[in-house]
Amino acid sequence: MSVYSGAPSILVHFATVRSYLDLLQRILDEGTERKDRTGTGTIGVFGHQMRFDLAAGFPLLTTKKTHLRSILIELIWFLQGRTDVQWLNERRVTIWDEWATEEQTARFGRKAGDLGPVYGHQWRNFGASQKPDGTYNDDGVDQLARVVASLRGNPWSRRHLVTGWNPQEADKVALPPCHTLFQFYVADNKLSCQLYQRSADVFLGVPFNIASYSLLTLMMAQVCDLQPGHFVHTFGDAHLYLNHLDQAREQLSREPRALPTVTLDPSVRELFDFRYPHIKVEGYDPHPHIAAEVSV
Repeated sequence: MSVYSGAPSILVHFATVRSYLDLLQRILDEGTERKDRTGTGTIGVFGHQMRFDLAAGFPLLTTKKTHLRSILIELIWFLQGRTDVQWLNERRVTIWDEWATEEQTARFGRKAGDLGPVYGHQWRNFGASQKPDGTYNDDGVDQLARVVASLRGNPWSRRHLVTGWNPQEADKVALPPCHTLFQFYVADNKLSCQLYQRSADVFLGVPFNIASYSLLTLMMAQVCDLQPGHFVHTFGDAHLYLNHLDQAREQLSREPRALPTVTLDPSVRELFDFRYPHIKVEGYDPHPHIAAEVSV
C-alpha cells in the first residue's frame, strides 16, 4: 500500500479546513439572497476559490461527519461511466435517489433510475450518438482516458481538460452537471487539479466535491507516476440554502480536528481499475453529523 498523505500538523490542518469554513462565513456575512429553481431560496456569493495541499492530509471535512463511503463509491461510479442509480443502491448509496424517481426521469422519457447523460456519461462518452431507444452508442470521446494518456506522454501540456457540461444535453437530465470543468497541471513532478463549479450547495454538496476531486487527483497521480500537488476549487454561484443557515452556524462553532490520510493500493496502475477496497482512509475523527434537507 502506498500512502499519499502523511500525518499533517494541526497548524496545516487548520489552514486547510479554514478555507471551507471561511467560505461558509463569507456567505453568511456577504451573501445576497436570491430565488432559486427549487423554491427553497438561497443566500450566496458569485466567485470564490479555495486551495488544498494534498501532501498536508486528505481534505475530508472534520467539523461534521461526512459519509465517506458514498463519496468513494460515487467517484468509482463516475469513473466507470455509469448513469444508473441501481448500481449505487446495490452498494447502499442513495445520494442520487431524489433525481432518479419516476416523476423526475419521466420528464425525459426514461424509466425510474436512469439518470441520463450525467457525469459518468460525459466523462467517458462525451458527444455519443443516441440509439432509437434513447440509450447511447459507445462512439463518444473518452475524456478521462485521453487525459491519462496526455499526462503520461506530455505532462507539460495545458490541455489536460475534462468537461461535464454538454450544451446539447444539459436540458436532458434532472440535474445538469454542477461541477462542470476540471483541469490537471504538472509541475515539479506534482499533479494538481483545478475544478470549476458553476453551482455549489456549500453545506451539503461541497464537502463531497472537495473529497471526491482530491481523491481523483491522488488516483490520477498514482497511475501517472506523479506526486500529489494541490486541489484548487473555483466557484461560480456558491450558496447556502435558507434552510441550512443554522446548520452552517453550528458547524462554524466547532473546532477542526486532525485530517485523515488516504492510502491507495499501489498494484492499481490504471485509473478505471480502482474499486472500493483499493482505497483506505485512516484517522478520520469528525464531529457528529449535522442533518440538513436536500433541495431538489
